[in-house]
Amino acid sequence: MARIALALLLSLVIAIRPAAAQSVLRDAETEAFFREISEPIIRGAGLKPANVEILLVGDQSINAFTAGGQTVYINAGLIAEADTANEVQGVIAHELGHVVGGHAMRIGDGASTATGISIGSLLLGALATLAGAGDAGMGIMMAGQRAAMGKFLAYTRVQETVADSSGAEYLSKAGISGRGSIDFFKKLQSYEFRIGVPQDDDSEFVRSHPLSGNRIQFLKDIYEKDPAWETPLNPKWERDFQRVKAKLEGYMARPEETQRDYPESDQSVPAHYARAYAWHKAAYPQKAETEARQLIASDPDDPYFHELYGQILLESGKPAEALGPLRKAVAGSDNNPLIAALLGHALVATEDRKNLAEAEDVLKSAVVRDNRNPFAWYQLGVVYEQRGDEARAALASAERDLMTGSPDLALRHSDRAMNGLPDYTPDWLRAQDIRLIAEAQLEDDKKRRR
Repeated sequence: MARIALALLLSLVIAIRPAAAQSVLRDAETEAFFREISEPIIRGAGLKPANVEILLVGDQSINAFTAGGQTVYINAGLIAEADTANEVQGVIAHELGHVVGGHAMRIGDGASTATGISIGSLLLGALATLAGAGDAGMGIMMAGQRAAMGKFLAYTRVQETVADSSGAEYLSKAGISGRGSIDFFKKLQSYEFRIGVPQDDDSEFVRSHPLSGNRIQFLKDIYEKDPAWETPLNPKWERDFQRVKAKLEGYMARPEETQRDYPESDQSVPAHYARAYAWHKAAYPQKAETEARQLIASDPDDPYFHELYGQILLESGKPAEALGPLRKAVAGSDNNPLIAALLGHALVATEDRKNLAEAEDVLKSAVVRDNRNPFAWYQLGVVYEQRGDEARAALASAERDLMTGSPDLALRHSDRAMNGLPDYTPDWLRAQDIRLIAEAQLEDDKKRRR
């Protein structure tokens, strides 16, 4: 029984960890949108926008979270549920409250208190069991587990209330209305009603978050007094949000769902976006190309329309045709590294050696500006391989291996790179750094397995 109680305690500790293993979706337009709508809120929080990241997670649940540092993760399901950019801003403000409060780092404080209660109950329960009072011992253990869980949940509810209050402050300083924040909490409350989550005061004690109704009332009392409450929505942000939301649905939803939500009769930009992704995913390249060309006709200078058109052509087996639109997309987006990596891929995919020099330049620029793109490192490694530079091909592979969580491969590739590069040159030193990092990760893995 003590083992069962200990397992319950361990499950409590594991449950407080965010789902870090979930996939992050990278999209140039979406990331630019997140940066633009969050910058004034980040400044309102007293942080530097250059140090804060807002990332999209490929999870359909309605959630957002932080995992330490200054990164906010927003699930795709939350974007699908939101109706306005202002609602997303309310979520971002709340999560920044967690960031500034260091809540992800301090979660151990609440867990350690709960752990102390739980271990104490285990010891008392074991003593009672040894004394012959088995039922009493089990009762002590189970009561201790409930007390531990209650203590921990109370701690997280306090953190959530602090984040709500802090988020309201950041929105106010940014001059952004809190209406979206209220609207989104109402959506969460309606969702809880639909799935039968109890809303009475007694049920709050078994929740990690305060009751949605209580949060709404708490925030309304703050927001309605704020001068920014009547501030109208930013029309550009709202237009951009509808584009991002549409392309995300086209990418993630079943094609028939996208066709239902964005029928052919809808000739808006978001509808063309959504259908282009849906047709492309359903293997109707000509229809996808038609939608993309209609987007370009509506605004020939929009780099993201050219990016989409180039991507469709590339992934439909037409890399040479994709070069023109992708070059326009790179130029129009101030050399966005994600789009540049796509152009590099297209240049490599033409299998024309004349394109290798341009591909190397484009991909090197992409990894310098965004060192978190394993796909770009892979393509750069292919370029080096085709040009006969095996040492730098190995170095590019080692960079990619570190990002994809393969320290054993990173160690092997970094050794190969160091053996082929002149000693103490910048590339040799980078290969050495990767080797040291990979060795440390492998040693940590061994310790965890013991």
